[in-house]
Amino acid sequence: MTRYLTAAFATALALVLIVVLPTPGHSLSTQDGMAHPPVSVAADGLALSGHDAVAYFTEGAPRPGLAEHSIHWNGATWRFASAEHMALFQANPLAYAPQFGGYCAWATSQGYIAPGNPEHWRIVEGQLFLNFNGRAQMLWEQDVAGNIAKGRSHWPRVLTQNQG
Repeated sequence: MTRYLTAAFATALALVLIVVLPTPGHSLSTQDGMAHPPVSVAADGLALSGHDAVAYFTEGAPRPGLAEHSIHWNGATWRFASAEHMALFQANPLAYAPQFGGYCAWATSQGYIAPGNPEHWRIVEGQLFLNFNGRAQMLWEQDVAGNIAKGRSHWPRVLTQNQG
């Protein structure tokens, strides 16, 4: 009986660890304790192509981050232009991280994904959205509220669907 209970306990523990532990390259430790879909990153693992997510809100413009002000959050490396910006992000990453994981907001609204470009962006109701290029930005801005709603209806399912 003891051997059976020990085996059952070990199996239960293994299942808990499989469910709770993050997959390699994707952190589940977030501000709100919830798992979030992965962030769009290039081969170098940088979110926002190394741009400072906080600068969009504090400076109203994209600004390259510095390697010495880097953190790992949600499966990506985030860089910041200053220690102050890094601290702001660490205190509340969901307030600064781009919507749709930094993927193109227009593409997401259309049911597919494309990388977001940190030079094509807009803050809407306190949230950062990126687009792939100027054309995608223009199309997305023709109906910002509608395209955000459509994007939310596809997110995060779009990460695994329509990839062809």
